[in-house]
Formats: sequence, C-alpha cells, structure tokens
Amino acid sequence: MNNEIDTENLFFSNESFEINKVKNIINEALHKTDDGELFLEQKQSESLSWVDGRIKSSSYDNSLGFGLRAILGEARAYAYSSSLDLISLEKAAETVKAINSNNSNYSAPPINSSQKLYSETNPVDYTDFSIKIDLLEKIDKYLRSKDNRVIQVSCSISSSSQKIKILRPDGFEADDSRPMVRLNISTVVEQDGRKESASAGSGGRLMFDLWLNEKKWQSIADDVLKQAIILLDSNPAPAGEMDVVLGPGWPGVMLHEAVGHGLEGDFNRKGTSVFSGKVGEKVAAKGVTVIDDGTIPNRRGSINIDDEGNSSKRNILIEDGILKGYMQDRQNAKLMGVPETGNGRRESYACHVMPRMTNTFMTSGDHEPEEIINSVKKGIYAVNFGGGQVDITSGKFVFSASEAYLIENGKPTSPIKGATLIGNGPEAMKNISMIGNDMKLDDGVGTCGKDGQGVPVGVGQPTLKISGITVGGTQTN
Repeated sequence: MNNEIDTENLFFSNESFEINKVKNIINEALHKTDDGELFLEQKQSESLSWVDGRIKSSSYDNSLGFGLRAILGEARAYAYSSSLDLISLEKAAETVKAINSNNSNYSAPPINSSQKLYSETNPVDYTDFSIKIDLLEKIDKYLRSKDNRVIQVSCSISSSSQKIKILRPDGFEADDSRPMVRLNISTVVEQDGRKESASAGSGGRLMFDLWLNEKKWQSIADDVLKQAIILLDSNPAPAGEMDVVLGPGWPGVMLHEAVGHGLEGDFNRKGTSVFSGKVGEKVAAKGVTVIDDGTIPNRRGSINIDDEGNSSKRNILIEDGILKGYMQDRQNAKLMGVPETGNGRRESYACHVMPRMTNTFMTSGDHEPEEIINSVKKGIYAVNFGGGQVDITSGKFVFSASEAYLIENGKPTSPIKGATLIGNGPEAMKNISMIGNDMKLDDGVGTCGKDGQGVPVGVGQPTLKISGITVGGTQTN
C-alpha cells in the first residue's frame, strides 16, 4: 500500500529495532511452523464527554507494540510487548518456538489486493480541539431549546487512528492506516414525575467533517429526543407468543448476535455452533440472504486488510435460505480445508487472531414496509434495540427493544416499554415470512465482543416479519 514508507519510519526508526534484524528474528522463530506473523501496531485515540453544560472528561492515549504469533496445526503460540526493541522481540521469539516442528509446512502468504476503502488521515489531529468542544456545547443547547422537558443532556465524541504493519518470514509485508470517529448523544426527559431516557450515535472511518454539519448532528439529536418523549407515553409491553416486525438498520444486531457468531469458523470447526456441518443445507426461510462485507467504503466494520494481511471480502454466508459457508481466519480455514475469507481480526497487538465479523447484514426482499406491518393483526413493531444475549451452541437469544409499538389490526398504535424478544436464532430465521425492500445499515456504532476482545463492526437488515417470537413483557392484567 502507498503508506509503506510511513509505517517503516514509524516502527523501525529506532536503531534498537532495525528492520533487517527484526526480519532475521521472525524468520528464525517461525520457519518450523505452519503459519504466523509479526503484527506491529500504533494506536492514537482521543475522547471528550460533555454532561449538563460542561466537559466531564477528556482523554488521550498513544500505544505502540508488537505481537508475534506461531501456528502449528491446532496449536497457537503468542507473545507480545509494548516495547519495540530487539531484546523484547527475541524473548517473544523464544516463547513461540515452543511449538516448532520439523514436520511443519509453512502456508502460502495472504492475498492483498491493496484496496483503499477509507482515508489514511489521522482524525485525532485533523479537527481542532476547540471545534470539538464547540460541537458538544451546541448539541447541549440545541436539545434544551427544543423541549422544556429535557432535564439532562450528555454527549461525547471519540476518534482514533490505528496504524498496523504485518511481516512474515516468506517476505510478505502489508500495512494499513485505519481512522475512526464516533458521536454519541443521550438525553433524559421528565413529565409529571416520570423520567425516560434515550440515546443514539453515528460514526465511521471518516473525519469529523460530516458530523460538524448542522443538519447531521441535529438529525441525531432530534431522533434521541423523539425516542425519549415517546417513552413518556409508553405502556407496559404485552407478553406471549406473537408476530414481530423488526425495523431496518440497527435491529440487524439480532442477526449479528443470533446468527452471525454461529457462522464464525472456529465455532464450526469445533462443532460447537448450531450451524456446524450444515453447509449446503436450508437454514433459513426462502429469500433470506446474509452477507458479511468488509469492503464497504468508510463503514465502521470495514477493513482494507484483515489482521493477517488478507484483503477483506464480500462473503455470502446464507443465500436464499441455504448455508453457503463460514467466516474464516487462516488457521481455521486451513484446518477445515477451505479458503480464508479475510475475517481474521484482533482487538490490538496484545490479542490473538480469531474469525470475526465485519459488516454483517441481510439483503432486501420485495415487500413494502407498510405492507409488512399491515399484515399483522396483533404483534410488536420493534424499531430499535438495546442489549441482548445469545448462546452460540443452542442459538437461543434474548433481546430488549428500546423503541417499540403495539401493532393492532395492521396499524402501529401505542408505544410500549419493556419488550423483550426471546427465541432461537436458527428457528427465527426459518420463521421469517416477509422481507422488506428497505435494507439499511446501522449508523456506525457497533462494537462486537468475543473472548474478551472488542472490534468495530456494522450490522443491517430490511424490515422483517418473524412469526412465533416470544415477547417477555411487563404488562399485568
């Protein structure tokens, strides 16, 4: 990639970490393994939070380090350090040599197409600190001026720049420079002694220019205020089994959790996923197509290369209800005898690689959203989601709806609070009866957790009708 000189100067400018000596060490450490690499990372990050008219916190961090990984069959050895010097690297090399074998067969290098999906500019330095403060203050004043029921406003902005370089003993080198920004807005409203809150955000691999636009940040603030005010008039959610309509965009987090994780290669190689061994089988209703795509420009979950050096890809996971394949890193792909998919990811240099999602979504169908809602005699229309939990082995899930409405005779009526959706991911996929033509990606706020690691992701879906979902409500008769 065209920032190769920058990363070499960044990581190898110190004489105690001279690049040719570094290469000699990793060559000697990894030549009796099946795979592995040296992963170098520098990350700068800044965060500002504003609560009730003043700055609450401000932070800046600059980290630097390496991770050395060796793979032999199903075994993995990993060592890392925050010190870029030959002594630390030599100690790491001794650690990973523990799995060396004369019977190893070093894998072919990753495939890197040098795609460019986002700017290499560092957003931390791109926008003046004073401009960021001014933006937060404007948001606070704007929300308070919109409605006298607003009693609290909090907002935050964060930005980061991650620069990585990958070196392998076969001579392969790759690097990437990844920007990230995010704006979050929350508010609390009060009416007749009842308090409700709501929050929303937006972000991506961009600079702050988009969010400095008045129309952009005001639209987010308006949405937050609308959600909070709606909750003031909400009723307890009903309980029971019923049809549920999911709105487009962020509700795709249920797809991400209940289905996406079950399609990651490591769970399927070990046979712990409910989808294990089902490639080529029907696992969802006809018309359901699920894609993981790390190549969408400027999206939060997009990556030019994964953390093993492979170019990210657009991978079809489920096509018209049929399971086509899993998301793979290099180790799991080799053990399963399938191609890697550009999904090898890690949180930082201190973490090992796993198969992880990027931007995971369901494609559009052919129904109008209004048509889908009109088809429901009694049910729930879940517009937005809060948190959720999933059991990968069984596929069982529990999700809470942060904005939802009762559907009566084909019309959304009263807003409801406390709606919890309970079900099984594979079963829910088979019970999708209508798919909207309005596929939407989320606004760029998703972070996926797995095995203690968090990575930025995107989710999305069109409006969906799912039959037979159990709603855990709080309504009492």
